[in-house]
Amino acid sequence: MRKIKTKGIIIAENNMGDFDKMLTMLTPGLGKINCAAKGARKTRSFLLGSTQFLCFGDYLLYGGNGSYNINSCETIEMFYDIRTDLDKLRYAVHITKIINDITTENQNSYKILQLFLNTLYVITYRDVNLDFLLSIFKIKLLSTIGYRPIIDKCANCKKTCELNYFSIFYNGFLCSECSNIDKSKIQINDNIKIAIKYIIDSDSKKIYSFDIPNEDKKILEIIATLYFNQKLEKEYKLEDLF
Repeated sequence: MRKIKTKGIIIAENNMGDFDKMLTMLTPGLGKINCAAKGARKTRSFLLGSTQFLCFGDYLLYGGNGSYNINSCETIEMFYDIRTDLDKLRYAVHITKIINDITTENQNSYKILQLFLNTLYVITYRDVNLDFLLSIFKIKLLSTIGYRPIIDKCANCKKTCELNYFSIFYNGFLCSECSNIDKSKIQINDNIKIAIKYIIDSDSKKIYSFDIPNEDKKILEIIATLYFNQKLEKEYKLEDLF
């Protein structure tokens, strides 16, 4: 068995046997992997804390070809405040389910992991509108995994002015002249246009550093939800934990 050292975050945990765990971990270079953590449920196990849901750390693994065992971990962040706030935990669980769905093994997941971690940090340490945060996360994630909307010109005629609508069907902005080709287009103002461009073009560490009026947040949420569900061909709903 080869020895592997990697950063990773636990995105799922399941009990295995009397004292062991089977974990799903997202790593930057190996992608999403399954790891066995032997004895991790024992009270005095040195893996007890580092194998919990959302623990981020430097992990030493043994294995390969889809089979890994955790040998040790230096914990970097536990996201403790998320665990003690049910509302924050609800959104974190929802985002983690999405991350679990769109990642695979042997995938370069660096940018996805960076976005995921930055989102969790904001949920943990800042007082934010969580629906607004979720909208930003969805738009940025889609752009990261290959579904970047057309935002620098009309998605139909390529005109660069009067981009006053967003079309889910045409994957981006529509100008006023082309708006009649999509009856389901969503009218947007300058605040929303600037917000979408900022989310897509900015580094993941900066995407949560702006604000817009509440009425514009609602429209952004509609766009993010519809565009996200359409591209991933699945309806994601924020569900209660209990």
